[in-house]
Amino acid sequence: MDSRDVPAPHRRKDVAVLVPAAGMGVRLGGGTPKALRELAGEPLLVHACRRLALAPSVAMIVIAAPPDDVDAVRALVPGATVVPGGATRQQSVAAALAVVPESIEVVLVHDAARALTPPELVEAVADAVRAGAAAVVPALPVVDTIKRVDAGEHVLETIDRTPLRVIQTPQGFPRLTLIRAHAEAVGEHTDDAGMVERLGHKVHCVPGSDLALKITRPLDLVIAESLLATHPL
Repeated sequence: MDSRDVPAPHRRKDVAVLVPAAGMGVRLGGGTPKALRELAGEPLLVHACRRLALAPSVAMIVIAAPPDDVDAVRALVPGATVVPGGATRQQSVAAALAVVPESIEVVLVHDAARALTPPELVEAVADAVRAGAAAVVPALPVVDTIKRVDAGEHVLETIDRTPLRVIQTPQGFPRLTLIRAHAEAVGEHTDDAGMVERLGHKVHCVPGSDLALKITRPLDLVIAESLLATHPL
């Protein structure tokens, strides 16, 4: 599928997905914004938005793009609303949130670097918000042994991993709750659910997906290419 053939978002429903995509992604390298790095010949952003658009309840996708690449991103994802992103992730999310209409009740925030996130996970997060949760995150159990160490790299203790979770995106919120979290935020945050948690709300977890891995390092691109080959749309 050509990147220009990304399906236009379904317009019947109540969900907006914000995609902050202005970061450079230093660990991934390449000298281009991370969201525009290619996976199997197409930018990560295109893969991510294609899957978001296939979630039946998504009414709109709002991309906060690198300011110099707004026109290019509009051409890549013509079904999305594209705004200039900010200097930080939080600023980019706020810029995207500002254009979501009042008629939208559920807002998800999604990392373009989680390019293979399945539409079913998008729907699960949205459903949990509709059921009354103030913040929803996909979560996977921690499978590695976790140890706490001191400054000299000596092990102090082995952490019980039973209650630990690895958190993914999309994260979901009622629109007004997310607006309030950004309005009352002190300092910069990289996690929107954490911002809502600081308002005193509980954060609800839904089962995550191995396909929603975050592509951060060159090795992750190799893993993602293998997953894409076995899980095409």
